[in-house]
Amino acid sequence: MKLGIGIGWRPEIADAVEALPGIDWVEAVAENICAGHLPDSLVRLRERGVTVVPHGVSLGLGGADRPDAHRLADLAARAELLAAPLVTEHIAFVRAGGPRTASAALEAGHLLPVPRTRDALDVLCENVRIAQDSLPVPLALENIAALISWPDEELTEGQFLAELVERTGVRLLIDVANLHTNHVNRGEDPATALDELPVEAIAYVHVAGGIEKDGVWHDTHAHPVTPPVLDVLAELRSRVDPPGVLLERDDDFPPAGELAAELATIRTTLDRAAPGEAPGATAPATTTGTAHRPPSAPAAVADGVRDRIAGAQASLLRALVAGDPAPPGFDAHRLGVQSRALAAKRAGVVAKVAPELPEILGAGYRPAFLAYAGNRPMSAGYRRDALDFAESLLISGRPADDAARRELTRWWRDRAATRPPRRTTRLIRAARAALIGR
Repeated sequence: MKLGIGIGWRPEIADAVEALPGIDWVEAVAENICAGHLPDSLVRLRERGVTVVPHGVSLGLGGADRPDAHRLADLAARAELLAAPLVTEHIAFVRAGGPRTASAALEAGHLLPVPRTRDALDVLCENVRIAQDSLPVPLALENIAALISWPDEELTEGQFLAELVERTGVRLLIDVANLHTNHVNRGEDPATALDELPVEAIAYVHVAGGIEKDGVWHDTHAHPVTPPVLDVLAELRSRVDPPGVLLERDDDFPPAGELAAELATIRTTLDRAAPGEAPGATAPATTTGTAHRPPSAPAAVADGVRDRIAGAQASLLRALVAGDPAPPGFDAHRLGVQSRALAAKRAGVVAKVAPELPEILGAGYRPAFLAYAGNRPMSAGYRRDALDFAESLLISGRPADDAARRELTRWWRDRAATRPPRRTTRLIRAARAALIGR
């Protein structure tokens, strides 16, 4: 199926997306769509014949555990609700800990890279097959951006993706901004990655903006697309005609005119980079509409392999969100940069899901949340995180302003309980947290 030129649909720019000329399709974050009710904007787009693709962010297919059946069922339901030709997810892990490691389960609130090792690839391939068997349409997986590298990796990114496709038949969602990010942060050549991966497996392409600070590229999705990212897009287009190309923007949304201008620049880049009619230069039009599976599934991955991956991922995540020391072989400075970026993102998302908190706390919200996040890893999603943050403030007698504290108490009571926990409950929770942190 040929998708064409698209844009990431977000509620904040829904009206602008509907009005943009030449939009063939949109992509919507799957977890932000209610299974029984589509936003009116998406309904209108679908009535116009605009394809909507659900883009998952929470499966964690690169994690040590097998995919959660409920999450898979939710993603399948959204694909059916949207009559989508495919669904997409990421090659990443998003949580760690739990029974396999006899430690607290932690949520990253972010997409974290899997080690490019044979063991990790075995786990990923089995998880992908489980997902494929649970979904009503083909699955495509996205390469992610990373600030950090795992030690002792055995494969390049291109080799890792190529073997994943060969073993599972999964499609690829290639994010050219992420290839650029990994070039700046990890010294990986985008052209080499494109040479090594099977470009005929590409379902579509992401293009997004970011910013460089102190030699580190941050894939923000909140800045304009830069020339180096467009250069990677041109490199890709010189090898293959991707079925779809999509502009992503997740924050600091510009006026509709600027979005239209970026889309025009993407079209121009694709046109200029298009090769002549060379044999094999164009991906087949049915790329996203056909499920590709190997003839037979290999033996299941041994629990011992999953346990080793689980331990390594839990150690890394504890270093990023719980203040543990850097695991052996990791760059401690880079882990610090990633840790601060995760805390900042967490503060920003909590402010979105609970906008009353920054309104009540004013300028004190961000420093208070970052102080809280420094020793309180997220374990149950952003809405629970917002409640736990408010509770921690109230337990400590903050905010100091009486009116603000009363308002925060009312907010917390409306969502959590009839009153903040009594002193005995506080002591029990503190003791439990101390035991978990050992």
